[in-house]
Amino acid sequence: MATYKQPCIHCGEMIERDSRLCSKCGSRSPFGYRCPNCLKAITRGSPACSGCGRPLETTCFHCGQPTFVGVDKCDACGKSLMIRCENKRCGEPQFFEISKCVVCGKDIKKAQKQIEYLIDQNQQ
Repeated sequence: MATYKQPCIHCGEMIERDSRLCSKCGSRSPFGYRCPNCLKAITRGSPACSGCGRPLETTCFHCGQPTFVGVDKCDACGKSLMIRCENKRCGEPQFFEISKCVVCGKDIKKAQKQIEYLIDQNQQ
């Protein structure tokens, strides 16, 4: 049976079209960008998500620079913008500004407090 592959938009690796993760670069959105709130397809340069209205630019909690929300890493410093769900059965990576896990629905509290601390440190 023939399989059809498509390049990852982040690294160019040819991967199966139904993949949810790039095996080379680890991107969780290898074929396009998704809104971290509603998971609707988004494009760079748009001011807000057409699904939920969320602004598509945010400030990185590591370096304080503006970055696009549709990627796993900051555009400026390259550090991860993801936090892990606190549910031991889930543990899925979530965008740092999300208050509830998009997979299991559990509130994300501890990670939010750590991020608030890092933001305060960057502003001092």
